[in-house]
Amino acid sequence: HVQLVESGGGSVRAGGSLRLSCVASGNTLTSSCMAWFRQAPGKEREGVAAIYRSGSPTWSGISPTYYATSVKDRFTISQDRAKDTLFLQMDNLKPEDTAMYYCAAGATLSTLIPQSYPHWGQGTQVTVS
Repeated sequence: HVQLVESGGGSVRAGGSLRLSCVASGNTLTSSCMAWFRQAPGKEREGVAAIYRSGSPTWSGISPTYYATSVKDRFTISQDRAKDTLFLQMDNLKPEDTAMYYCAAGATLSTLIPQSYPHWGQGTQVTVS
């Protein structure tokens, strides 16, 4: 089993930046994909960005990344494989980015479909005014 803990959310003005982090623990020695999702009140959970994650802590290859159209060129997903940490750098934030942001892991393919991920964190709130 994999445990995921997000942090880094907060309140910012439009145009500002935030960096979310997600620390993974447990059975992390399996190659899979990790992703960020978000869910605003009254809306369905939507995929934001996904990245391939090697099962090797020392792997230094290029990790394919995928983004939702709404965040492309503003958000950047990355990882520190040695520290089992996933990041989401969010720049030029807009009010419509306001949502609870969730880290997810365990998909066999890079996808932004929530049902593909068996492991989820508790979420971190991002509010843009």
